[in-house]
Formats: sequence, C-alpha cells, structure tokens
Amino acid sequence: MGVLLALLSSALWGTADFVAGELSRRRAALAVAGASQLVGLAVMLVVLLSTQEYRSHTPLGDYLGWAVLSSFAGLSGLVAFYTALANGRMGVVSPIASLGVLVPLAVGLWRGESPSGAQTFGIVIAVVGVVLASGPEVSGGVGARPVLLAVLAALMFGLFSVFLANGSEASAVLTLTAQRATSATLAVTAAVVARSIGGLQRGDAGRLVLIGAFDVSANLAFGISTTMGLLAVVAVLGSIYPVVTVILAWALLRERLLPVQYVGVAATLGGVALIAAG
Repeated sequence: MGVLLALLSSALWGTADFVAGELSRRRAALAVAGASQLVGLAVMLVVLLSTQEYRSHTPLGDYLGWAVLSSFAGLSGLVAFYTALANGRMGVVSPIASLGVLVPLAVGLWRGESPSGAQTFGIVIAVVGVVLASGPEVSGGVGARPVLLAVLAALMFGLFSVFLANGSEASAVLTLTAQRATSATLAVTAAVVARSIGGLQRGDAGRLVLIGAFDVSANLAFGISTTMGLLAVVAVLGSIYPVVTVILAWALLRERLLPVQYVGVAATLGGVALIAAG
C-alpha cells in the first residue's frame, strides 16, 4: 500500500505541476503557488473535520514544528525554483532540482534502512531516469546563479519530504493541516505587502482548485506512504512526478520529447517495477 500511495503522490504532483506550468505562462508563478496553498488549506480542513483527527489528542509538539519547517522548506524551494527557471535554461535547472530526492534517500539510509538488492538497483535507475526525463541540456553556457538556485531548490524540496515524513509519524492529517495553514498565512501576507495577487482572475479559479487539491492530496498520500514503508524507497517513488508532467505535455500539448527523455521515461518505469517487485 505504501508503494501505491507514493506512486499516487507522483501522479498527483505531476498533474498539478503540468496545470500550474500552463497557468504560470499567463499569471505570476508565485501567485499561482500562493493561491494553491489557500485551496490546499481548505481541502485539509475538510479532511480534518471528516476524519475527526483533531480528536486524536496527538501532542502538538509531535507535529507542529515539522509542519512549520516543511512549510518554509516548500515555499523557499518554490521561490528558488521559479527564480532559477526565470534566469536560466529549463534543461539545466529542472534536472538539478529533481535531484532533491537524494536528500530523503540519504536520510533513510542514514537511519539504517536497508532496501533489498532489487530495490537498490531500481532506486538508482529511477533517479537517473527522472533526471534524464527532465531533458537535461549538455551544451551551451549557463550562469552560476541559476545553477546555485536550482541546487537550493533541490535541497529545500528534499528537506520538505523529510520534514513531512517526520511529522506524519505522529499524524499526516494534522501535520499537513498545520503546514498549509502556515503556507497560506505566508502567501496572504506576501500579497498584502505587495498589494498584488499576480494578475489572477476569476476565470482561473477552476485551475487553481485543481492545482491546490491535487498538490495537497499528493502531500497527504506521500506523508501516509512514509509511515508504511522505507523512506529511502517511497521517497524515490514519490519523486517521479517530473516524468508524469513530461508525459502529459507530450500527450496533451504535443510537445516533442528529446531522445534522452524517452530513455529517461523508460528507465524510470523500469526502476519503479524493480522497486515494487523488491
């Protein structure tokens, strides 16, 4: 079940990123991200009331700190990622940012987790596949700033996964509700200070709801999956969302893929099969 939930989180994240990428071509990317946090908070409040997790008497100290840390890590990662994309080539920035999976992978191994031989081989293939599927560019120069920002984004995305996993040990629902409350507060504060909502319009509501709902659902699925399997394994399965985004762009927008991206998609699927079989 943990494997399936981690794969579901990648499918949801990849779809949310695809829709967000399309909307961000017309609206400020940070506004799209901020609005999605508000939607995510609304979704989590419904989940919280439906599950009555607030009656579990889980100590606040067991999840609140992790929720706040994951909120700051997630938002700072997005800011770094979007800024890197604005100043550098996507073919350089995206593959670097996708390496954020190495953080929870390393943490899981450091904690003493021991994936099977097949899973270890699958992990290596899947990580390489995700990078290749992102369409890395090996020609042309790129400034140091976008590269450093992409590295920062990777680190923050990786830490977000670790913090979310830690909080989910106490309660995935409570952790995500507190995380979204923190992110939504930061987003509203930024909008008030800037006196702008980034050009968002009423007609964008449907896409924003989809982005926010899918993103927070992915977080919830991933958080629960970390309590049901090895972090080193589910972190990799939950990180293949760039492949989902690439496939959607190819299927719906008829975007042409580079030969290396076809190899990456195939490698990722092969890696996932090995991990699941192991």
